[in-house]
Amino acid sequence: MTLFFTAAVIFDGWMDGSLTTLADDKPVQGTVLCILVALLIIPAQFELSKLAAAKNLKIFLPVSITASILFATSRYMQQLVDFQPGTYLSLLSAFVLLALLLYQYKTHGTSGVLANCGANYFSILYLGLLSSFCVAIRIEFGLWPLLMFVFVVKSADIGAYSIGTLFGKHKFSPIISPGKTWEGMGGAVAAAIIVAIGFALICDIMLWWPAAIFGLGFAFIGQLGDLAESMIKRDAEQKDSASKVPGFGGVLDIVDSPLVAAPLAYLFFMWSS
Repeated sequence: MTLFFTAAVIFDGWMDGSLTTLADDKPVQGTVLCILVALLIIPAQFELSKLAAAKNLKIFLPVSITASILFATSRYMQQLVDFQPGTYLSLLSAFVLLALLLYQYKTHGTSGVLANCGANYFSILYLGLLSSFCVAIRIEFGLWPLLMFVFVVKSADIGAYSIGTLFGKHKFSPIISPGKTWEGMGGAVAAAIIVAIGFALICDIMLWWPAAIFGLGFAFIGQLGDLAESMIKRDAEQKDSASKVPGFGGVLDIVDSPLVAAPLAYLFFMWSS
């Protein structure tokens, strides 16, 4: 999965000219990434709908998938159509709400209006709006910052799992995720800082000290993203969101930490640029 994602992002940069200074950048950036994000949203929404169903909540998949993709690709669409970002998101938010109410009326009438529409809106913002910041990082800051962000967050996951499995004794969040430990968090921080500094220096993204801050901060933020999804699964009394990916669970179990971290990563790159 790591090799595929890296290859897709680099191929994306080669296609639009952002990978090299030998050719001018094309006006539309991040096409392959947008397609990949859209494809990931579809199974993720199905997984979230199953978790919601465990609490007797109905996710309206035709609406939630379409709306999530429209939110996720909002920054990409700005390259194709001249509009104000705030206007697009405001109108999209309003029309999505109207679509949810209409779908609720047609399929379930007045039963569970607030619960169903609230759950749907949550799923759309969780998967769609948060994903849009990954696309925005790619378009506004380039492919190397995007890869740096994803690798730092996922390396923190690997560091937490490895060190926590070997040495973990003190629980980090016993109520939400009993398997997480402070020793694992130490491994997450160490791995994230090493990867962040390596990316920053090799790819000339930023100086070593802001990269160290980035690694330290996003080791914690990524773990909080994982805990956020764990809250949903624990509420639904499910161990994993699905069983599609051996060793991980489902798509949600893979993208949970980058999703929550993406808006803050966008702010960090904006500050450091």
